[in-house]
Amino acid sequence: MLGHRVTALNRCLTASRQRFSTSLSPARRVVAAATNKVPVLCSQSPSLSVQSAPLLQLRSLHVSAPRLDDVIVVDGPAFAESISEGDIRWLKAVGDTVSEDELVAEIETDKTSVECPAPAAGTIVELLVADGSKVTAKQKLYKLKPGAGGAAVPAAKPAAAPEAPAAVAAAAASPAAHKPVPSTPAPAKPASSAGSIPSSMPPVARPPSAPLSSTPVVSVPVTRIHVPAGVAPEHAISGARDEVRVKMNRMRQRIATRLKDAQNTYAMLTTFNEIDMSNVMEMRTRYQKDFTKKHNVKLGLMSPFVRAAAYALTEMPVCNAVIDDAEIVYRTFVDISVAVATPKGLVVPVLRNVESMNYAQIEMALAALGEKARDNKIAVEDMEGGTFTISNGGVFGSVMGTPIINPPQSAILGMHGIFDRPVAINGKVEIRPIMQIALTYDHRLIDGREAVTFLKKIKAAVEDPRVMTMNL
Repeated sequence: MLGHRVTALNRCLTASRQRFSTSLSPARRVVAAATNKVPVLCSQSPSLSVQSAPLLQLRSLHVSAPRLDDVIVVDGPAFAESISEGDIRWLKAVGDTVSEDELVAEIETDKTSVECPAPAAGTIVELLVADGSKVTAKQKLYKLKPGAGGAAVPAAKPAAAPEAPAAVAAAAASPAAHKPVPSTPAPAKPASSAGSIPSSMPPVARPPSAPLSSTPVVSVPVTRIHVPAGVAPEHAISGARDEVRVKMNRMRQRIATRLKDAQNTYAMLTTFNEIDMSNVMEMRTRYQKDFTKKHNVKLGLMSPFVRAAAYALTEMPVCNAVIDDAEIVYRTFVDISVAVATPKGLVVPVLRNVESMNYAQIEMALAALGEKARDNKIAVEDMEGGTFTISNGGVFGSVMGTPIINPPQSAILGMHGIFDRPVAINGKVEIRPIMQIALTYDHRLIDGREAVTFLKKIKAAVEDPRVMTMNL
């Protein structure tokens, strides 16, 4: 009798499931059809029980939930193989409604920042990690209740985060904690009773013509200046003089570590040269309009130097090599890293196989990488594997500088500003646009003769690109 009742109930549930499926939206019908799981009565035990469906896994959304309408737990993104963890920064709070693909958090790693968009529209119910905490790849980050424009959930207290150093410093800077310290009073003009200030040294007695004796010389009295008591300082410092401590972000810590490692590892030496930029400036003026029209990108100053560096690296393979333990690794390809300054720090995306690129290809690749870097969308793969680096401090007005090698490379080229200078041309003084360039190299691998020759090849290729076509 009990078995017949269970069978009848299961038939009713099947019919209800069919009606429920037809009432769902197309997207939800796909999910329901994929899972094909609903509560089913079990008649194997004496008492009736309900078999619940397994957790619904939405692989593309990186979420898990018992039902589509229930709260889902959102996992963090996957990192590159060389990255194990990062610091999370929340852009949304509990109770905030988000749309699909809207940024909820940002994870800052040693090399780049990874965005965490919302997998679906809904309301944030709970944050599972505190702001500024370390998170690993695919770690559970927060709970989201799906539903476009859903009612806001009462805000719950997120995980307690340590007090920010800036807040501590601001509290310490309150007037109640530190009172302004008045500066030392400046000397004021003396009163009339003290006499006038002497404008010259007092007369000194003429020394005797006889040899000096052992009798002590009587000191000449000096007129003293008396400062009246209670004179206020002319310029008092307003407010307290405080120090504010801010934690270094992971990217800045990584940059500091790498630069110090380079200084401790390499035998760095820098050689200099100067380039007459007249031909490059004239070439840009003549072909800029046609170049921009055809390639949809401007002809800048980086492409002549990147192409010239690739030419010099193929001519001087030792500058493209690297020391690996007791061996020297030579490369038959040229991958040039180009330093790009971003608000969060310095990133160095890589141009691949530059030896086979022309000016237009270099400019288009630089524009694409620069845009990704400024939009914080550059990937770790875009910054790995360079064999040589170019740093352009001239965009900031640099006159001269000695760049630091970017490990594990063996040399780096530093570009600087272009300034009009008088130079001797065929016995005559002319004003030419001159740029100073610097090559810092690993003296363990590269000799001074090779470094100077390498820099001269770059100079020749930039001043007259025809030397590259004629392989001079």
